[in-house]
Amino acid sequence: MSATAENPPGRTAGAAGTATATAPAPPTATASASAPTVEMRVRARVISDDPLYRAIPVALRFTAAEPLAVRVVFPAELSPEDTDNEWVFPRALLEAGLLAPTGTGDVRVWPCGRVQAVVEFHSPEGVAVIQFDIAALRRFVRRTYAVTATR
Repeated sequence: MSATAENPPGRTAGAAGTATATAPAPPTATASASAPTVEMRVRARVISDDPLYRAIPVALRFTAAEPLAVRVVFPAELSPEDTDNEWVFPRALLEAGLLAPTGTGDVRVWPCGRVQAVVEFHSPEGVAVIQFDIAALRRFVRRTYAVTATR
């Protein structure tokens, strides 16, 4: 159920899953031999018809080597293949979706009130709806620009 796509403007790739971020862990910015990266770990909530929501850990990743793309990585225990499930899509899609509904492909993002944002992932296996703390996503996007500004 793992899918990855480069960051073409109109097309993204993904896998089924749903989540919402609540308490972000401190972000880390590291400089690898080739390009600086930003990684932020957050808690997200899988949105489903189950009245009890399920919180999951999610990694948000960015590397200056791919300045137009962001990565959202779900833990292996959510995948039938028992591997991390990584989605790669345009940073601009995530940023725009924090302000208004956006996306028509495999990844769609929209604000849900003032404190939450929803990211919807479409794949042949199904649809995953994940809810994140909008402040965590904004911090992540802001840090990705800070890394690219220092290059």
